[in-house]
Amino acid sequence: MLLALGALLVTAALVLAVLAVGRPTTPRGVDRSIELLDAVTTTPRKARAGQDERPFAERVLAPLQHRALVVGRRLTGAGSAERLRRRLDLAGNPRDWNADRVVSVKVLGAAALLAVGAALALTLGTGFVPTVLLVVGGPVLGFFLPDLYLYQAAYERTERLQRELPDAIDLLTISVESGLSFDAACQQVSRHTEGPLSAEFSRMLREMQIGQSRTAALRALAERTNVPDVRTFVTAMVQADAFGIPTAQVLRVQANEMRVRRRQRAEEKAQQVPVKITFPLVFFILPCLFIAVLGPAAITLMDNF
Repeated sequence: MLLALGALLVTAALVLAVLAVGRPTTPRGVDRSIELLDAVTTTPRKARAGQDERPFAERVLAPLQHRALVVGRRLTGAGSAERLRRRLDLAGNPRDWNADRVVSVKVLGAAALLAVGAALALTLGTGFVPTVLLVVGGPVLGFFLPDLYLYQAAYERTERLQRELPDAIDLLTISVESGLSFDAACQQVSRHTEGPLSAEFSRMLREMQIGQSRTAALRALAERTNVPDVRTFVTAMVQADAFGIPTAQVLRVQANEMRVRRRQRAEEKAQQVPVKITFPLVFFILPCLFIAVLGPAAITLMDNF
């Protein structure tokens, strides 16, 4: 009996030990409270850490740009977006800008130059009129500075398009006469040349690849530029495509015409040189020459008298 009772107790102890080990432990009241406090205190830290890990441009510059955009839209009006898109197209979309970014940059530039003008006025202690000029002229300059930049970029791009067009048409003519199609010739121009004209041909080819017709793509190319030679070339190619005129023949005529126009522009600029040099010659070069030539004679005359 004693042996049987001992074996039963040992078995019961083993069963209880197995159950105690296999059963998941539940946290006590204190442990549960500590876990809740840790969860409450670490969650805001993680959230703050996630916010701090965002880049500076996303945390600060993006909201600032959005607020500046709202103010700029109120100042410029609803129709300014289309005019800005037109200027950006003429300038070649520098730095991948869009109309909203230009508007926000105008407002931020006005605010920055207002702060700079006020700081200069307070630091230098200027009078009433210089202070007004600094405080009023700074924001005006900052607001219109992006427009001046776009105007200058559009002017330089127009000049480059006008210079590069004859060479590009020559390459198109050679490619078409060697057996390539017009689209393949445009691809050769975009691949083997650099500059705004190459970028425009590449964009035209991409528009044709997404389903736009050749006529529409060519007309869009002409709309993105304000160069008369480009418009003449596009008009000739559209008419050749519409009436079935051989492309090589049209390109040959356009190449000869563009070379003649380039020579005429060079001769025109050469004829303008004597007129343009008159002002610096009269006001800067001749006075220095008179001082160098007549100065010693004047000094000698003064010594003699």
